[in-house]
Amino acid sequence: MRLGERVAGVRKIAVLRANAIGDLVFSLPAFAALKAAYPKAEIVLLAREWHAQFLAARPGPIDRAIVLPPISGISLPERPGEDHRAPPAFLDALRAERFDVAVQLHGGGKASNPFLAQLGARVTAGMRAPGSAPLDRWVRYVYFQHEILRCLEVAALLGAPPVALEPELAVTARDLAESERVVSAGTRYAVIHPGATDERRRWSSERYARLGDRLHAAGLRVVLTGDESEAELVRAVAHAMRAPALAAVGAVSLGGLAGLLARARIAVGNDTGPLHLARAVGTPSVTLYWAGNLINGAPATRHLHRALGSWQLDCPRCGVANVEVRCPHQLSFLDRVRYEDVEEQVFDVLDLAADQAGTSSAKSASQA
Repeated sequence: MRLGERVAGVRKIAVLRANAIGDLVFSLPAFAALKAAYPKAEIVLLAREWHAQFLAARPGPIDRAIVLPPISGISLPERPGEDHRAPPAFLDALRAERFDVAVQLHGGGKASNPFLAQLGARVTAGMRAPGSAPLDRWVRYVYFQHEILRCLEVAALLGAPPVALEPELAVTARDLAESERVVSAGTRYAVIHPGATDERRRWSSERYARLGDRLHAAGLRVVLTGDESEAELVRAVAHAMRAPALAAVGAVSLGGLAGLLARARIAVGNDTGPLHLARAVGTPSVTLYWAGNLINGAPATRHLHRALGSWQLDCPRCGVANVEVRCPHQLSFLDRVRYEDVEEQVFDVLDLAADQAGTSSAKSASQA
């Protein structure tokens, strides 16, 4: 990892990362590196409304968030024929912030690098895909790279070496209080998150139901999580289970979900934001990945965070290889992952977590 020179006299750093939950989680080690290298600088996230709400009063390396207006290719998907440029008044307000450094962690830079260049920062740094505008300091954007390492590479350009490889996110008292309105304090439970934005990245409902029954038999209450768009999927898992399960669909805010995950004994699910969030709040996890997503998003450590992958690329129905094209069939490509392998990993992680908790308790008792 190339370590650049540290920028002198930095008071304020802007970081563009206006993506989804998992993207924020993956960038946390880079934010930690920047804060360690520039401890006196204010770090400002340029992001979406939910970022501002979620990060408000939350301890961590991000000091505040500025909500972006609709900008094509940044806070809006880029669509042919649409012109959503940054409003001049908004750009004037950002320039008035007088950022010393502006960092692009958003993507390949087609829309985001020109936007960053308009902020008036002394130094710009970030990613650059072929054909995108250069920044003062940049690394090549190559799709198949772990997202955490990608962001850390950018931070290193500014003389900020890694201080952590796994993301860490603070859980607040408010998060925990909200989660306890869904699952009461003292309950031993496991979280299963059966959803994912892409149907190909979902393990079958029947398999999650079977796992839920097994976890219930082991003495854990089963909590099924999902947003409103995943309500039908969550109901399908609950209906297929023999044991009772709590379907917590849309029951908490994102902060409440962080609290709910933090209190769980384990989180199991597909490669999607809530599973990455679970790791960041320190909850043991087992996550199922499809093909190349293992490269981009699997956990860096394996003691309490397991990753199982399906390398099935051909559609189970039509046989078309879903690599550079996508067939129209809405089917799971994860069912190549055997149920027995998932159950084995889940209970191995639970046993290790219990042993670790017991060791920590014994050490605390001996020091009392």
